This record gives sequence, C-alpha cells and structure tokens, in this order.
Amino acid sequence: MSAPYEPTVSVIVPTYDAEATIDECVRSLLELRYPPAKLELVVVDNGSRDGTVRALEQYGQRIAFLGERKRGAAAARNAGLRVANAEVVAFTDADCTVESDWLRHLVGPLADPGVGIAGGAIRAAPQANEIERFGEEIHDHRRAIEEFRPPYAVTGSWASRRQVLQELGGFDERFLRGQDVDLSYRAIQAGYRLTFVAEAIVYHRNEDTLAGLFREGFVHGFHGVQARKRHEAFLRRYGHGRGGRPHYTEIGARLLDWARGRDAPRARCDAAFKSGKKAGRLLGSLRFGYLDL
Repeated sequence: MSAPYEPTVSVIVPTYDAEATIDECVRSLLELRYPPAKLELVVVDNGSRDGTVRALEQYGQRIAFLGERKRGAAAARNAGLRVANAEVVAFTDADCTVESDWLRHLVGPLADPGVGIAGGAIRAAPQANEIERFGEEIHDHRRAIEEFRPPYAVTGSWASRRQVLQELGGFDERFLRGQDVDLSYRAIQAGYRLTFVAEAIVYHRNEDTLAGLFREGFVHGFHGVQARKRHEAFLRRYGHGRGGRPHYTEIGARLLDWARGRDAPRARCDAAFKSGKKAGRLLGSLRFGYLDL
C-alpha cells in the first residue's frame, strides 16, 4: 500500500476588515491534522481598517503575516504566493473555518500532475438560517467543478501545486472579484484538470438576509462580465452566448412563486440572488464595455 501524498503546503488567507471572523479561521487552521514540519500558514492583510491586525498579533510566530497595499484579493493572494516556500499552495478565506482533515484530503488529487486545481466542499457555517443554507447552492463547489461547462474552482477551498500557479502567472490583479474563475479557465486552457474533493470541507459565513443575497448576486453578476469578456472565445466553445432572456423568465417565475406562497423560503432567496445578479450584469456590461445580459 502506497504512502499518502503529503507534500509541503503553504495555506494562504487574504484578509480585509475581518476582525469578526479571522480568529476563528486561524484557530481552525492551527488545528489541522497535517505534519507541522510540512505546513506554513500565511495571512496577508489587504489594508484592514478595523482590528484585524491586532487580532492576529496573538499568534506570533505560528503564522507568517504580511501586508499588501494594492487592493484586491488577487493582489493579496499573489503576495502570499511570492513568499510561499511549499510544493503546494492552498487557499481559504478569512470568513471560513476548515475541518481538521480538510488539507489532508484536499491535496491528495495533486499527486496526479494532470490535476491543476483541487477544490473542496463549501458548507454553511453551523446554526445557519434558511437564507444562509441557500448560500450552499451559490457556493456549490461540486456543481462548479463537476457539472458546469467549463468548470471553475473557488478560492474558499482550493489547492494547486505552486509550480502550476507560477506557470499560469498567478491571479490576475485586474480582477477585484472573480479572479478564481479567470485562473480556473486559464488552467483548463493550459491543459490541466479540476477535481472536486467532497471530504475536504470548509464552513463559510454566508449572507443571512435577503438584502445580503441581492448584494452578493450583484457582485457575482457585475464582476462575472469581466471574466466572460476575457474568455469569450473559450466560452463559446462550450455553447455560451450573451443572451439571457430565459434567465429573466426564470426570475419572474420565482417571484410569482414567492407571491403565491409556493416554496416561499427558497423562492424568495432564489429571486433575491438572481435579481441582484441580473442587475450586476447590466451595470457590469456598461463598466466593462461588453454586453452580457
């Protein structure tokens, strides 16, 4: 029986005004069941204005801490990548906590050099309300990797060999959001595969109000235009176009279900998120000069 794949790993966490969540995140990472000599934790602060930096001071030498003045999670992750020393680099977010075996499971598929990105399951944090549980549909990593065409991975639970990330040029810092989708598409075009790892579990603090779902949908829609513009030719090979009339019809149907009390909890969540996403696409089309309705 062969030994498990246990490369050296740098786990990188970008932070911005994460005072409320960063302590819980770091504590969960410090409890990972992974050989300590093969693990380094890198936290990159992206100019926090709250008590994030003070909250991290208690960890001393147990984490590597640095700042990145250029705004955006892509810039923060690239800063962490530049100082990472390990064979594999993993990412999670400051509003996530990880299960103790998350990393051990997540890195396993990377023993295959054809796998460029391994992505784990993203679940709602415990004691979630119905709106937060709906967030598991938004962040369904299995569907994103195994069903969507083309697939993409999410940096809330991501691992790649450092050499692959360097070969691809890291995250594109022109993307304030959606840089994980962009890098996933570039990895696929470079010949790499994406793999979903169900056992590698993180818990994410999802939006807990309908207004929050609308805002999240807006951000997805707005910044998604930038990725679709950059990868237009690639996406067309999978049958993607710019039209969205069926999506508008679906939103209308969900709003009608909500008004009639049919499947009301899910209907209102679905309507709030998708309405926000369509509004984001409209404004994103103006911002990025690319019609994507």
